[in-house]
Amino acid sequence: MAFGATVLVTGGTGFTGRHLLRRLAENGMRVRATAQETSSREGLEDLPIDWRVGLLHDEAFARSCVEGAAYVFHLASNYRQSHGSEEEHRNIHVVSTRNLARAAAAQASFRRFVHVSTVGVHGHIDGPPAGENHPFAPGDVYQRSKLEGEQWILSHARETGLPAVVVRPAAIYGPGDRRLFKVFKMATSPIVALVGFGRCLYHLIHVDDLVDFLLLVAEHPAAAGEAFICAAAAPITIEDFVRVVGRHLGVRNRFVRIPAAPLMAAAVVCDRVCQVLHVKPPLYPRRVAFFTKDRAFDTTKMQQRLQFSAKRGNAEGIRETADWYIDQGWLPPKREGPA
Repeated sequence: MAFGATVLVTGGTGFTGRHLLRRLAENGMRVRATAQETSSREGLEDLPIDWRVGLLHDEAFARSCVEGAAYVFHLASNYRQSHGSEEEHRNIHVVSTRNLARAAAAQASFRRFVHVSTVGVHGHIDGPPAGENHPFAPGDVYQRSKLEGEQWILSHARETGLPAVVVRPAAIYGPGDRRLFKVFKMATSPIVALVGFGRCLYHLIHVDDLVDFLLLVAEHPAAAGEAFICAAAAPITIEDFVRVVGRHLGVRNRFVRIPAAPLMAAAVVCDRVCQVLHVKPPLYPRRVAFFTKDRAFDTTKMQQRLQFSAKRGNAEGIRETADWYIDQGWLPPKREGPA
């Protein structure tokens, strides 16, 4: 990327956005980022960022954000509100994508639109691993709207020549992440309850590896017009994930399995009732599905077409992240002696 080029990052206050902003600023880019009124920018005060506060489904606001930009990294997401309304999800994942892409096409200096989607658009993977052409099977409104957004941008790119690329990250983790903390927390207990009786394959990507990949596809000529799954070299089961953390903490974990069907039924009811009451549900289908689905992916396209492989192995990245949680006081200090 050209030194000093203007780069727009949407969703800059999110986990991946924060890491990307810092890397762009360190690389000498002129960084512009979007945030909502309620978003916290704590920890980013030292970066020279041109913050734009507003809603990207507002066409005028989106257009003003893109003006003069050479690159757009569209990371804005409604992930943590996966139980939200369809309108909320479509505004962020579909309408904002259209607004940004159309505004980008009008910029003479524009070079690449990097659209960040999710491997969740493939849903549960029968016969893993799955590649980019595996059938789509979104399981909730978040995944459906994400799929609609990425399909629109790829279609728009084919029709107009807009230089766009779609990235489908696996589960993003690393120091600073909060979403997967629940798995790390499970490992602090000697008895761990797992939902369902399947393997529950899970594919990870360390946030630093993902940022490396986003910067690569922003320039690589073979990336334009394509979709890429971005994931670590191999998946890991949730049980093995917990074991890595447990051993690192000095905890010997034993596992018990509980049936998934009753818990999923309760989650569906809870989610519907809470939507009517306009409150955040303590239990919802996506949370239960996390422990029951296989999500393992084939990274051949990423490796062969772009010569990119994730640098961090699962165990290395998990231990690094566990140490960060310990430093924050979220996990107990490591115990002495073998687990």
